[in-house]
Amino acid sequence: MLRTDLLKKLTPEMLLEGVVMNNHRYAPEPRLSKTGVGSLSSASTEERAKEDALSTDIIQKLTKKSAHSGKKRGPKN
Repeated sequence: MLRTDLLKKLTPEMLLEGVVMNNHRYAPEPRLSKTGVGSLSSASTEERAKEDALSTDIIQKLTKKSAHSGKKRGPKN
């Protein structure tokens, strides 16, 4: 199930780590300032594993924050 409620607790700091981790893969087009276009090179297996670990860590942090907020989820229908 997609936990969209966790998005409300997502912080810029949580996103920044992923952005910084992938920044070296971005290659702007020579005319980036006019077109706004660039490309993202493929990630290695090691990079994909790091992305997966980071995503899992963020989800766990958000889930923990959600549990501590005191809000109960409604019953499933």
